[in-house]
Amino acid sequence: MPNPIAYLMLLIWPAACLVLFRTQSVERAVVWSILGGYLLLPPLTEFNLPLVPAMDKVSVPNLCVLLILMFGTTHKLQLLPEGRLARGLVGLLVFSAIPTVLTNREPILFEVLRDADPILFLIDALPGQSVRDIGSVLIGQVLTVVPFLIARQFLSSESGLREILRALMVGALFYSVPSFIEIAVSPQMNVWVYGFFQHSFEQTIRAGGYRPIVFLPHGLWLALFVCTAAMAAAALARITPRLERWKAVLWTLYLVVFLIACKSAASMAYGLLLVPFVYFAPRRWMILLATVFALVAVTYPALRNIGAIPTDAIVSRIADVNPLRAQSLEYRFNNEAQLLDRAAQKPAFGWSGWGRSLVRDPEDGEILTIPDGRWIIVFGSFGWLGYIAEFGLLALPLLLLGVHVLRHKKAELSPYIGAVALILGITLIDMLLNATLTPFTWLTAGAVLGYAERLSPRRARKPRYALKHAPVMGAQRGNRQQTVL
Repeated sequence: MPNPIAYLMLLIWPAACLVLFRTQSVERAVVWSILGGYLLLPPLTEFNLPLVPAMDKVSVPNLCVLLILMFGTTHKLQLLPEGRLARGLVGLLVFSAIPTVLTNREPILFEVLRDADPILFLIDALPGQSVRDIGSVLIGQVLTVVPFLIARQFLSSESGLREILRALMVGALFYSVPSFIEIAVSPQMNVWVYGFFQHSFEQTIRAGGYRPIVFLPHGLWLALFVCTAAMAAAALARITPRLERWKAVLWTLYLVVFLIACKSAASMAYGLLLVPFVYFAPRRWMILLATVFALVAVTYPALRNIGAIPTDAIVSRIADVNPLRAQSLEYRFNNEAQLLDRAAQKPAFGWSGWGRSLVRDPEDGEILTIPDGRWIIVFGSFGWLGYIAEFGLLALPLLLLGVHVLRHKKAELSPYIGAVALILGITLIDMLLNATLTPFTWLTAGAVLGYAERLSPRRARKPRYALKHAPVMGAQRGNRQQTVL
């Protein structure tokens, strides 16, 4: 049960966001309002208000940033993407919830016939969706995509991309302090600060020790965050002046050690492969690899549906190296197969919320399957329509960027865009295994989309304008400048 501090943090976060916008550049304020909320606010704590989605560590920062930019600055918001496909996917993501709700109005009953009595006994039920739920779901979808839309406008510039990488690195460096404490004494930060533990304690025990979790939903989320931070540090190190580069390299190595200490096999493998790649490889190679990751993430469900993924062979190969990891992966694959059978009953629009997409015991309603990957959660809840909208919107920026790089082999690219794209790409891959979609993932995707739009020939023909940062709530103009295309 969350303590008063947990609810107080949710209440004071709008003030923290406002301070950021009054004192920092708009790029830094946007990044830290979203990332800071993700890292510091309590998990599983929310304000449940009527007819609106729950206000929690995801929706509160997203809403704050949107309202401050709309009413607290003189910036003119241009939230919708330029391309028709991107706009269509945004609309699909928001409004696909309507047919999902309308096709799930019936409750799911769990009944049993006892002692040969012809009377059915109602044991439990999952409620159906009502028309009034449409408004709440629509608002929730809009708040989900807010970081994507805002980042497309404000973080696609050179300074915006740099702020994304710097925030990842700095955030992980500060997060390493409570994380190493948890590694030494067991994960207790959320208990000490917010009064409860947010997950299963058994899942934090790994390899004779502990893996940290701090204020995130799970240790896997923290490990992936550290992995992306190490990649960001490597990208910043390679462009640091040579005389000072050794310091940046040391910070990168420190984050790699931190990643190993997180004891997550998948994130560790990502990091050990991609951190050197980010440091040494050309930007073009990074973008093309990220594009491949996006294609894999988008096509995986279709291949999984038709049985084209050799799951048994994959498990067998991994068992030769690590039997425990193979057992875990086999469990995931088995769950996926059962959940796919369940989703096949409503393939177009899905089963909606309340856990209706899960496989349950028909008599007592006990959950028999646990969804791990984000893709299967979206596919089961919102069907093909919702999956295409969400994963399509996340993958589209990488696909557009990859096409541009292939067509313009000598194109001049930002020194930061390769790493940002690869961070988004590896997150999409991890979402096939875990539900690690975060507001910062949307932020990264929006920044990449905005950068890809800047590279389009149609955009390049337009005149460029310079606009000073707008004041927030009467704050004085500073010398900071932002280039707006």
